[in-house]
Amino acid sequence: MSTQDAPKTSDVPAVGADSPFRQEHAARDGAPQFVLPLVVRIEKADPPARTDALETAARAVLVLLTDERAHGEGEWAEAVRDWQDARIRKVVRRARGAEWRKAGTLPGVTVHGERAEVRVFPPVPLDGWPKELAKLQVSGTDLDDPAPAAPAAAELPVLWLNPDLDMSAGKAMAQAGHAAQLAWWELTPAERDAWRESGFRLAVRTAARERWAALSGSGLPVVRDAGFTEIAPGSCTVVSDHPALRARL
Repeated sequence: MSTQDAPKTSDVPAVGADSPFRQEHAARDGAPQFVLPLVVRIEKADPPARTDALETAARAVLVLLTDERAHGEGEWAEAVRDWQDARIRKVVRRARGAEWRKAGTLPGVTVHGERAEVRVFPPVPLDGWPKELAKLQVSGTDLDDPAPAAPAAAELPVLWLNPDLDMSAGKAMAQAGHAAQLAWWELTPAERDAWRESGFRLAVRTAARERWAALSGSGLPVVRDAGFTEIAPGSCTVVSDHPALRARL
């Protein structure tokens, strides 16, 4: 669904050592393509708030990346490596009722927000979705916030959305997940540990128009979309503003 800017090199030891964006793009294009499935629970009578869903999806990606099954000889490790060797694609589908319960029977992790629930699954081949997920709808993830989101706390990592792009909640959830992943790859092991111990606390906010140019040109990680759905190729969608990364600018 999306591609990202290659992170800038850094003098900080070990930063981004596992980031596939430090490899040549051509190599990733030629690799078999995988996708990370995420499913958001949207019940008709009680849908989650949009910001809650975006933040929960971003945290879900980080939970998957740090799950012991995704490393070493873990049962998801090969799929995660294959996914990271190719284009880093994520697709968000929606489910409710029996569909949500069936999705929950597949290997994965359910992450809870204030009210949002997002289940993330190990990567699958682009054309090899499990039938329980393949039949779920990508469209229909339009969500609203009942009130404007409060300003993010100063100590929180903030994923800033481009104020000039109109994205469905599902698309924005995938983009927020990309942004969280980019930040993760640029952190040192100690910074990663601290974030993990906090429960991956973060905020997703829409940037003020007058700040967007400065944010996207600041040297912080920027998500650039491949343009497969909804928006034009190369669009800058999210800036990953983690305090540890900001301090190194």
